[in-house]
Amino acid sequence: MESAPRRAAVLGHPVAHSLSPVLHRAAYAALGLNWSYEAIDVDESELEGFLASLDDSWAGLSLTMPLKIEAARLAGFVEPQAKLLGTVNTLVASGLGEYRQWVGANTDIHGMVAAFAEARVTSCSRAVVIGGGATATSALAAVASLGSPNAGVIVRNKARAGRLMHAASKMGLQPRFIDMGSDEALVALSRAEVAVSTIPAAAGEVLADRLMGADMRVAGHLLDVVYSPVRTRLLSAWSQAGGHGISGTRMLLYQAAEQVRLMTGVPAPTAVMDQALGGALTA
Repeated sequence: MESAPRRAAVLGHPVAHSLSPVLHRAAYAALGLNWSYEAIDVDESELEGFLASLDDSWAGLSLTMPLKIEAARLAGFVEPQAKLLGTVNTLVASGLGEYRQWVGANTDIHGMVAAFAEARVTSCSRAVVIGGGATATSALAAVASLGSPNAGVIVRNKARAGRLMHAASKMGLQPRFIDMGSDEALVALSRAEVAVSTIPAAAGEVLADRLMGADMRVAGHLLDVVYSPVRTRLLSAWSQAGGHGISGTRMLLYQAAEQVRLMTGVPAPTAVMDQALGGALTA
């Protein structure tokens, strides 16, 4: 018997580039679910009204930038870890009609940890997070779970990392902030067992040029959350310096798989989703 039609979507601004529809649609088909999934352009000022307009056919939503902080504010209930971070990338519908509420979760952390596990990295004592935004907050939690509660955080402007500092304090973490333009940043990267870059591709290219210009060596694993292009200049520079690069497509896959599990209530068909992702990337 065919399941009742349900709806889900990824929201963001811009969002047309998102590969989330590829991943979620592949999962629903493999699970035999009569569900749809689309990409909808919604900005921060529109999110509250958009949520209010949805009927009971909606099962869940994926949130990308710039909606992760606003989604945490609007959720009726936020899972404990996501509440500490103050960022939500998943909303799951709970209840019906006037009793319905949106439950907020953060699957970015799961995606990062799973991407490192796939590369056989399950622990570390020296970690670096590059960037100071919402995704960097998730990265800080991820590397802390791997054993590095005092990670270095490389930022361009510490004054703009107030939310990350607040979240770190709530989690009991004590990150060290390092200026991105300093020699200390290069030293921290050279010593890191694990690094996560959460900065845009253009900013990553500037850092890549610094790595190559310094003629330095690295040995750790770097996850670049940017997934387009699949192999960023920062990942290439890292590999040329002796390190191991992890594409943002791996985090994308595993965070989406966790979203599917939360929305459907059953384990995600990760292998099928990975195959669909590979097809989309080579199309």
